[in-house]
Amino acid sequence: MTTLDRRSFLGRGALLAGGGLLSATALERLTARSAHAQSRPKRKGGADGEGYGRLQRVRDQRGREILALPAGFSYVTFGDIGSTMSDGNPTPLALDGMAAFPGPDGAVRLIRNHEDRNRPGAGSVRGDASKRYDPQGGGGTTTLDYDPASRQLVRDFISLNGTIVNCAGGYGLGTRSWITAEETIAGPGSALPEFRFPKRHGYCFEVPLERGPNSLEVAQPIKAMGRFAHEALATDQRTGIVYLTEDAGSGRGSGFYRFLPRDPRNLLAGGKLEMLAIRGRPRYDAREDQRPNRRLPVTWVEIPEVDPEYRNEDDPRGVFQQGFRRGGTMFNRLEGCWYDEGSVFFVSTSGGDEKNGDVNEDGYREGYGQVWEYRPRGNSGGQLSLVYESPGGEELDSPDNLTVTPRGGLVLCEDDASSADEDRHPLAPGIENVNRLIGLSPEGDAFELAVNILNDSEFAGACYSPDGATLFVNVFGESETTPNGNAGMTCAITGPWQEGPL
Repeated sequence: MTTLDRRSFLGRGALLAGGGLLSATALERLTARSAHAQSRPKRKGGADGEGYGRLQRVRDQRGREILALPAGFSYVTFGDIGSTMSDGNPTPLALDGMAAFPGPDGAVRLIRNHEDRNRPGAGSVRGDASKRYDPQGGGGTTTLDYDPASRQLVRDFISLNGTIVNCAGGYGLGTRSWITAEETIAGPGSALPEFRFPKRHGYCFEVPLERGPNSLEVAQPIKAMGRFAHEALATDQRTGIVYLTEDAGSGRGSGFYRFLPRDPRNLLAGGKLEMLAIRGRPRYDAREDQRPNRRLPVTWVEIPEVDPEYRNEDDPRGVFQQGFRRGGTMFNRLEGCWYDEGSVFFVSTSGGDEKNGDVNEDGYREGYGQVWEYRPRGNSGGQLSLVYESPGGEELDSPDNLTVTPRGGLVLCEDDASSADEDRHPLAPGIENVNRLIGLSPEGDAFELAVNILNDSEFAGACYSPDGATLFVNVFGESETTPNGNAGMTCAITGPWQEGPL
């Protein structure tokens, strides 16, 4: 059963039980909830009893305290940064976006990004050097086969190399591939030497699901999907249209895009890249002053030059600058993106009216985060809605990757990006900036699902196994090689999911 089929089945089951997979009614509850969430007292540590109840520190199979989880939940860890993989290479650093697929012999196959930000020639993703996209590129992906019965790693290996800053990505059509995306515009023309790589970067690359150990191929950039600071993407499994988020960094506008492929089963065959715009409101600023559940009519503007030269993120030739001049909509730091049942959900890490204290160079005061939903309507438009906005860091602080749960909720990975707002937690003493997994029920209740009690690393790559029993998530680690870099690994979380809203 494919991931899409599984979700459709579980969605139908939820509907029979009176729930629904983020149905229109559930979305109205979700957005109405955010409107009055500010007035509800909120304390960290699961003290309010929502979700799955109070959290507690839990050890992994090796006795290490990595996560705090609700009672009844447990986890195993594997794929630690620096550990030797099955192909003999060390596990690269910077564990970011990830997806889960049905794997060989009953295993779950994970394809995992490595957001390596090292200088040219100093990256951590190794493998056959003759198969690198860029000989100086040190990012890429690894593939891990995990046995859910024994809760053990079966094998792991490099599945793409020679790219850089592989941040997130998303499922390909039919969930037959992982599309990895570079969050950078580095290349020969970059203004700074540390970004001056021999080849252009800022592209998406497809990693076939069936690619096995020691079968690397030189990656081909999907240039028609645009050259910009890619974050995540989501493929509409009905049409093959690919939706993409951009994180150009704090203080710069970022866009939400769609790619209309000529051949949905062959993305290298080209297509058209467009940027979301609000009908009748050119250059709309969605970063703040938004009303939950307001349906904004969408149109799309075409990007004329999808593979521009850049000197830096502010280059007027850039993809965002082209789209914004044509009337596109501005967001702030778009990150996670997920398709489910006809909707595309995506997050703005620092959008919103409740401010975290950081002020960007352009004067924008950063918020604690927004969750958006786009619902397509044919090829011409659709509608955009704000489904949740954080009322403060206690409830949600800087969402990054996200996934839709089997029963219609959301799981949001925090990446606490604020330098002004210290973020402590009673379960993680000594850590100044604590990151959590936040659950968002179909009714709109935000609650703590997990806390990183090991270090101040972000969570990333949240995704469910095809049967919905296991939630996988990465403890990111560090994006550059340092003498004392934070530890990072993949976690597989199981427990009584049926006893709560996810």
